[in-house]
Amino acid sequence: MKTTYIHNARIINEGKTFQGSVLIEEDKIAAVYEGTPPPPHADRTIDAEGKWLLPGVIDDQVHFREPGLTHKGHIASESQAAVAGGVTTFMDMPNTKPPTTSLAQLEWKLQRAAETSAANYSFFFGGTNDNINEIQKLNPKRVPGLKLFLGSSTGNMLVDKAETLERIFGETPLLIAVHAEKEDIIRRNTEYYTQLYGNDLDISFHPLIRSAEACYASSSEAIERATRLGSRLHILHLSTARELTLLDGKTPLQEKRITAEVCVHHLWFSEEDYLRLANRIKWNPSIKTSADRQALREAVNRNLIDIIATDHAPHLPVEKEGNYHTAASGGPLVQHSLAAMLEMASQGIFTYEKVVEKTAHQPAELFRIDRRGYIRPGYYADIVLIDPNTPWTVSPHNILYQCGWSPFEGQRFHHKIWKTFVNGQLVYDNGQIDNNIRGKEVAYNP
Repeated sequence: MKTTYIHNARIINEGKTFQGSVLIEEDKIAAVYEGTPPPPHADRTIDAEGKWLLPGVIDDQVHFREPGLTHKGHIASESQAAVAGGVTTFMDMPNTKPPTTSLAQLEWKLQRAAETSAANYSFFFGGTNDNINEIQKLNPKRVPGLKLFLGSSTGNMLVDKAETLERIFGETPLLIAVHAEKEDIIRRNTEYYTQLYGNDLDISFHPLIRSAEACYASSSEAIERATRLGSRLHILHLSTARELTLLDGKTPLQEKRITAEVCVHHLWFSEEDYLRLANRIKWNPSIKTSADRQALREAVNRNLIDIIATDHAPHLPVEKEGNYHTAASGGPLVQHSLAAMLEMASQGIFTYEKVVEKTAHQPAELFRIDRRGYIRPGYYADIVLIDPNTPWTVSPHNILYQCGWSPFEGQRFHHKIWKTFVNGQLVYDNGQIDNNIRGKEVAYNP
């Protein structure tokens, strides 16, 4: 039995921070020690003095672009960037080419990830206007949920037929994760600003066209439908203060039927950053005002928002060029999400314990993941060692995304991912990735 002993780390886990050590046996955590007991015999001992030990990040929203869009990224490249950023488990979205809207396409992705993914993996199934028969065949132990695009985005998967939505919300026992933007409001806004200013609109129109009104209208409609029909609804990438009025911060997560996510870029950037970064921070939903950003930050601390994710969506630099109509929406984030969250914690925006809660513990609870998301005996050893004393700057030389760029370029972070373990295996070690290590398919307890 292969064993690893991580000695004398500052462990941040389950709302506590303490000096301790962890023993790993094969792929699981065998013991967690408080204090500094004498090290047991182990095949490998890591002296973690001065380092922090966290459960690995579980990112419930990524677009790793395979199949069909692999010029932007693929499961191998983006999962390597993920583990370099402390992300040990990802849930990939279905808007690929072809989309993941059939059991055959789902199985293809699972097999491809088994062959190439450095991190643990799972794949959302995509709902469409006409694939409910396929949805009914899904095994709930193998998918995190059903993804519905209620607003158009990359890929042609808009679900806009009321009859279809009523049937899906009313019949599926799966968690339904939604991209909530009201399409007719977006179209109306597009027409309005185009008539006023012509077709060559710049990025400043993005939050006006994909407006707070479009987000609220779609989120409120989805919540009404889910409440009426008894569905489990998860609202992805919330971006506005107004949507927070729809959420419940008092009910324990395990009892909630309506849950919500915020993405790192909506917590970090505001519309003021469009002047500096332009299309690099063009996402759907759009980044909005500094007041919206502040409200989202407070909602994380008040538990109105349950989890934090990335919506990692790489595009080539050339695809991000052009005006509002032509520049692609989305950007790469998985390598820098944990560093950014720890940076905000160092600024007093969040506690370090809250960062761990929202990036590891709560995703595991929300999606009912089997034995991941915590540093606990018997759980899979998906853990990350952080060096809090080695500042570093994001540059093209240390970016691992296949697309080769990041909206964080030039940003100096004060916490560096030192080592990442996936299922007890050291996959990332101070800048080096072990290309022979593969993650595992995530199992769910529906």
